[in-house]
Amino acid sequence: QEQLVESGGGLVQAGDSLRLSCTHSGVTFNMRTLGWFRQAPGKERAFVAAITWNGDSTHYADSVKGRFTISRDNAKNTVYLQMNSLKPEDTAVYYCAADRRGPIQSISVVPSLYGSWGQGIQVSVYS
Repeated sequence: QEQLVESGGGLVQAGDSLRLSCTHSGVTFNMRTLGWFRQAPGKERAFVAAITWNGDSTHYADSVKGRFTISRDNAKNTVYLQMNSLKPEDTAVYYCAADRRGPIQSISVVPSLYGSWGQGIQVSVYS
């Protein structure tokens, strides 16, 4: 069974940077849009960023635009989320997810269209 495994989370001070990685175990995910979502305590899971299977297109939530960068390396079966200028409001559990559809060029922000999820990793930012 193909899996997604996140790493790179932690506790940082506001203004610091972190890079999350998500490694997947199957070639299928190299042909899927991969995304990052986050869920803060008491809130619904929210879209953060996504990248198409070939890396040609990316999309970001307004709240992270200009601070976060998503990228992928299909040779390493890995997608990354570089997070700069972190703020306390970025504190959440971050999830990596794979779109359930095939190699398409559009990006969805809807969690239900992502069929595979990692276990999540905590990112905590203190002021």
